[in-house]
Amino acid sequence: QVQLVESGGGLVQAGGSLRLSCVVSGRTFSSITVGWFRQAPGKEREFVAARSWSDGLSRMSYGDSVKGRSSIFRDNAKNTVYLQMNSLKPEDTAVYYCAAALDLRTGINSREYDYWGQGTQVTVSS
Repeated sequence: QVQLVESGGGLVQAGGSLRLSCVVSGRTFSSITVGWFRQAPGKEREFVAARSWSDGLSRMSYGDSVKGRSSIFRDNAKNTVYLQMNSLKPEDTAVYYCAAALDLRTGINSREYDYWGQGTQVTVSS
């Protein structure tokens, strides 16, 4: 079993930055895809970013709404995947979820994932 715990959300002014963390625990894995999704009230869950790692290779994807101002990366020593978001806008306000699948996937569809965290709230004020 794999557990995901997000943190790092909060209230930030427009134009600011946040770094969300997702600690992945429960077992070792040689390949993994970790994705970030967000869901605002009354809206569908939206893809934000995903990255796959396997045998030294890495592949990443970003949603159009955050492309160019976000990055997804990991710290192996801390078993943590981060989502760095810059130039935040009020429309970035949502609950952010990390998700994981234990193999290589494109990662842009929420149905690709087997494990989900509980979510962390991000609120961007104008």
